[in-house]
Amino acid sequence: MAGPAVLNPGIEMLVGLGNPGDKYTETRHNAGFWFLDEVAARYGASFRPDSKFQGEAASIRFEGRDIRLLKPTTFMNHSGRSISAMARFYKIPVEHILVAHDELDLDPGVARLKRAGGHGGHNGLRDTIAAMGKDFWRLRIGIGHPGHRDDVVGYVLKNASKSERQQITNSLMDVDDVLDTLLSGQLEKAMMQLHSR
Repeated sequence: MAGPAVLNPGIEMLVGLGNPGDKYTETRHNAGFWFLDEVAARYGASFRPDSKFQGEAASIRFEGRDIRLLKPTTFMNHSGRSISAMARFYKIPVEHILVAHDELDLDPGVARLKRAGGHGGHNGLRDTIAAMGKDFWRLRIGIGHPGHRDDVVGYVLKNASKSERQQITNSLMDVDDVLDTLLSGQLEKAMMQLHSR
């Protein structure tokens, strides 16, 4: 006799990519951290260092379940070891993880959801894919492109201008509007709502 149907639990773990330390706080490469800070503020959660995950961790309650939040403190190039440690500990399948990261191919003010795919030259994604495979969800937070690939490293490690930062904050508010839909497992619906903005 078949058991009850298991509903898609939606996203169980939200990860923001960035670099630890005050000198990186406002750099474009830390857009993933900015997103997690917004989520934590909305739900009244606070991050605490957790050595077993090599990151800062928090959790929120949503529809009776815990959603784990993680900001790796391994520096960008080793994000995967932190993410995989938390996923293993809580037994979270890779397809129920959302990784938020800065995206050069989108303008500031634009945010997009995507399932799976390559790393597009992003070292945080590259390390995460090496550790976890590619089937996690991504929140791509537009930061714009400096124009030439040789300028990318300096660009992502510089602070966003005041106007850019406001545009990025606006895009994170758009994500906030579809967050409940996303967390509840209606990922395609959340994507359609976000991408129509």
